[in-house]
Amino acid sequence: MKQVRSASGRPRKGAPGAARSPNARKTPSRSGKNTAKAFHHDEPGEDARPKRSAPVRAAASGTKERAPARQGPVTDYTMTRAEAKAIAQETLVSGVQILTVTSDEADMRLDRFLTARFPLLSFAHIQRIVRKGELRVDMKRVKPNDRLTPGQAVRIPPLKLDAPKPVSKNAAREQSDREFLQSITLYEDKDVLVINKPMGLAVQGGSGTTRHVDGLLEALRDKDDQKPRLVHRLDKDTAGCLVIAKTRFAAQVMAKSFRSRSARKVYWAIVVGAPRVNQGRISTYLAREEVGDNGDARMKVAKHGDDGASHALTYYAVVDTAGQKLTWISLKPVTGRTHQLRAHAAHIGHPIIGDPKYFDIENWELPGGIQNKLHLLARRIVIPHPRTGKAIDVTAPLPPHMQQSFNLLGFDTSRYDPIIEAPEE
Repeated sequence: MKQVRSASGRPRKGAPGAARSPNARKTPSRSGKNTAKAFHHDEPGEDARPKRSAPVRAAASGTKERAPARQGPVTDYTMTRAEAKAIAQETLVSGVQILTVTSDEADMRLDRFLTARFPLLSFAHIQRIVRKGELRVDMKRVKPNDRLTPGQAVRIPPLKLDAPKPVSKNAAREQSDREFLQSITLYEDKDVLVINKPMGLAVQGGSGTTRHVDGLLEALRDKDDQKPRLVHRLDKDTAGCLVIAKTRFAAQVMAKSFRSRSARKVYWAIVVGAPRVNQGRISTYLAREEVGDNGDARMKVAKHGDDGASHALTYYAVVDTAGQKLTWISLKPVTGRTHQLRAHAAHIGHPIIGDPKYFDIENWELPGGIQNKLHLLARRIVIPHPRTGKAIDVTAPLPPHMQQSFNLLGFDTSRYDPIIEAPEE
């Protein structure tokens, strides 16, 4: 068949004989369904992940600048102009954003990455878009607690953010927050802050939560406008030791300490009944059972291989008993799953008194004088200092409602705690 040629002598595009290259790529559709193609490498050394949205806009406007190389382990990769234009077009049409993890964000949890990039994005919204698979990292489904590495591409679905309310800095309010944090401080140096979180104070904001530790930390911004960072969590109704990093360096190092289990935690609780075995090991798999619109969850004991199931390991030891009615136990979690201690205590038939989620014993009444509040305390934490490596060893006092129960039951806090003999793994 005779080929139709242009004035240049080359086969005209679309004409018979103008064969399509086997490596040619289709342009992403306006619906954004061909997003994966934007991350295909045309040649060695080309990467379609943008570092910032600015280079994408430049490419979309027709300039000839190429996006700068991404930060991270590989630094010689750049995005092609065509790929940048395709991503920019998709963002304009669908509202989808592609963010690239920077070196400063290395090892950051996904939910914290989103909170840092989108301060107006609620915790419940983060949980929802991750759970539904609308948010992807390198085109894969992820979990909120997954860690990020430099250069990864985070696909952000269209977000509906509330317009920030104009808030003027209230010097009196900030001073009040600083004084409150100082009043509950158990340990502090230039890198680390450990506070005695009160029962009922949330660690982070959520639906209907306006006062929380993360918000209070705004009052502790330094001269470089750096705000102290949370490195682990406690449930809202759990009192006790909460570790906070005052610098980015400390946050990265201590986050690794928690992840590698070199941080040691001891909890105290009062449970129903008396365990038959004074010292034991609870090993199960836990999975999320119910999730409401506010991101709240209840954990259930699951089987290995069940969807979302993670291994959870806890050691416990009986410290003292009040007849067979109530027992003071000490707990050492090896893993750090959501509601792990509360779910494990209920699993062995001895739920923590005052637990609104896991206490399921019918026709059981609290002894007189004991308040119906969660009797769980993050009693002690031992963690290597991020700079010196020396152990920071901090102990929290009993919260008022637990102190009252201890007094009524005759429990002595100076009694030997056998949990220190429990294995570390």
